[in-house]
Amino acid sequence: MERGGVTGQFQIDLAGAGFELAIVAGGIILGGYVDETKEYKKVTMFCLATTALLVLPLGLTDHSLGREPLLLVLALLGLGIAAGPIQPINAELAVDVTYPGDETAVESVQQIGGNLISALLIPIAEAASENDYTLLPGVPGLESDIRGDVVLLIAVAFVTLAYFSGFDAPLARTIADESTDDQVLDVSVIEEQKQEEGVLPETTSAAVVTAEQQ
Repeated sequence: MERGGVTGQFQIDLAGAGFELAIVAGGIILGGYVDETKEYKKVTMFCLATTALLVLPLGLTDHSLGREPLLLVLALLGLGIAAGPIQPINAELAVDVTYPGDETAVESVQQIGGNLISALLIPIAEAASENDYTLLPGVPGLESDIRGDVVLLIAVAFVTLAYFSGFDAPLARTIADESTDDQVLDVSVIEEQKQEEGVLPETTSAAVVTAEQQ
């Protein structure tokens, strides 16, 4: 942030607070969309691609884009919105796919695995940050140096994106829920038909119809 012109401690604190709020906002917006549509894969791939794009301005060392405080803060906020929801969305995906497995066990394994990979990447990212690489060499107006840790993060995002593109597991819990909803709907239809025929009084519940069927 300091390299990009955000030098005051108060401004840095505000940027950090905005990043955290962006994570929450992204979780609410994208998480709500996924709850409604079950588009786990599409949303995750969008988030990964957006993350790789938005992390780029944070690593430019000598390009004018890397020295624009407003651009850097906006990129940071966008990064929070895009990257923040990836873990909770895919925790829900893991539970959906492994149904009727233990939800707590599934989420715990994912959390431990994610934290372990993050811990392993931290020293690698610190070592990579000491090196700069030339981005788009020989291209007027676009050539710039980019920090190695940002190159690492972009590479991780694209590798994950490529791997996740092959995901095609059935959503077992969603299928089970839809099946249950269909059964409840069938019972309601049968009840309405019997009420119309005068077989049942209007106050008869669907539970009674189910009991009669059994």
